[in-house]
Amino acid sequence: MKKTLLLFIIAALAFSSTKAEKILIPMDLAQTNHLKAYGIAFWVIKDNKTVDWLLNYRDGAFMTDYSEKIALECRVRGVTFEQISDGNAAQIYAQVQADNVNEDVVKLEKAPKIAVYVPKGTQPWDDAVRMALEYAEVDYDMVWDEDVINGKLKEYDWLHLHHEDFTGQFGKFWANYRNVPWYIQQVALNENMAKKLGYSKVSQMKLDVAKTIKEFVANGGFLFAMCSATDSYDIALAAEGVDIVASMFDGDPADMGAQDKLDFDKTFAFENFRLTMDPSEYEFSDIDVGATSLNNPESDYFTLFEFSAKYDPVPTMLTQCHTGIVQGFLGQTTAFAKEKIKKSVTILAEREGTNEVRYIHGNFGRGTYTWYGGHDPEDYRHGIGDPPTDLDLHKNSPGYRLILNNILFPAAKKKKQKT
Repeated sequence: MKKTLLLFIIAALAFSSTKAEKILIPMDLAQTNHLKAYGIAFWVIKDNKTVDWLLNYRDGAFMTDYSEKIALECRVRGVTFEQISDGNAAQIYAQVQADNVNEDVVKLEKAPKIAVYVPKGTQPWDDAVRMALEYAEVDYDMVWDEDVINGKLKEYDWLHLHHEDFTGQFGKFWANYRNVPWYIQQVALNENMAKKLGYSKVSQMKLDVAKTIKEFVANGGFLFAMCSATDSYDIALAAEGVDIVASMFDGDPADMGAQDKLDFDKTFAFENFRLTMDPSEYEFSDIDVGATSLNNPESDYFTLFEFSAKYDPVPTMLTQCHTGIVQGFLGQTTAFAKEKIKKSVTILAEREGTNEVRYIHGNFGRGTYTWYGGHDPEDYRHGIGDPPTDLDLHKNSPGYRLILNNILFPAAKKKKQKT
C-alpha cells in the first residue's frame, strides 16, 4: 500500500512538473495588457533570469521558465500568461526555428541600464517614453546637459531623447510663447546651464551634448528619439561651426549662407535637407512632412514593414506588434521625408502612398539609433498644457508597443547571421 502511494506521489510530481515548466506571455489579441507585459519581461531579466522573445509568434510572445514568483507578478500587474509544459514549449521552439516560417527566437539576458534626457524637475506627462516606462514599471534615470558633458552616459546602455531642440533655438516657440512664463523659464534654465558649463551660447552647449551622444552611440550605446529630438539632433550635427540661430535666440544674427555650409556627412539619418531659417516659423527644416495630415486624422495610419526574423532580427524586434497598421499621431516632427533619409537607414514604417516615413533605424559605430516620428501615440494633437495620457485606457496601444520594443532589443543576445 505504501509502495503504491509513493509511486502515485512520484507520478503526480512528475506530471505537475511537466505541466507547468514554462510561462508563455502571449502578445496577440489574447493579451489583456500589452504594455505591462513588456515590464514583466524586463523585470524577469533584471532578476538575472532569461526570457525568450518569440519573434512573430503570437505577435511577439515572451517565454521564460515557470516560477510562482513570476506567475504572481503577472497576476498583480494584470498581464495574461499561460502555463505550458516542457513538451509544448519544445514544439513552439521547433515551430519558430523551422526554416519555412518567418519566426525565430531571441534570448533576452541582460537588462539595459536606461537614461532619459530631460531637464531636472520636468514632469513625465510631456514625454510618451517616460509615461510608457513608468506604466510598464521599468526603472530609468534622468540625465541632462551637465550629466552628458561630464561623462555620465558611460553608466548607461540606452538613452532616450524626446521633445528636444539641439539647435539652441528653444524649440522655436519664440513667436507664440515668448511672453509666457514657462517659455521664459525654459530659456533661463538653458542659458544658466550653458554659462555654468562655460559656454557663451546655448547652441554651443547643445552641439557638444549632441556630439557626446554621438560618441555614446559609436561606443555601443542604443539611442532612441521621438518628436523634434529626431531632426533637431541631425541638424545640430550638420551645422557644426555654422551659426543657424537668429538674434532673438543668441544675441547675434544667423549666417545667411548657413544652408550651403551644412555637412551631411556628420549626421546619422538625414541628408540634403533645407533649413527653416525664419525664427517665427515653428519648424526646423523640410525633413518633417507630417503637417499634411493635420486636418484628416481619420485617414492618418502608417504601415509597419515586415522583415525576416531569421536574417533581420533587430528590425523584426523593433516592429513586433499585434497589428501591421498603426494610427498616426502628430508632433513638432511628425514624419520624415523619404527623400531626405540616407540610403544606409532602414525604414521600419511609412504612410502608404506618401513620402511620409514614421519609424527608422540605423547603425553607427558599435551602436544603433532609432527615430520615431510624432509626440504621443495616443494623443493625436498633443498640445502644450494638455493633460497626461492615461495609459490604463490604452493598455493595448500598438503605438506605445513600438516604444517598448526599443527598451528590450538591447537585452538580446547577439547571434551570428545565417549564411
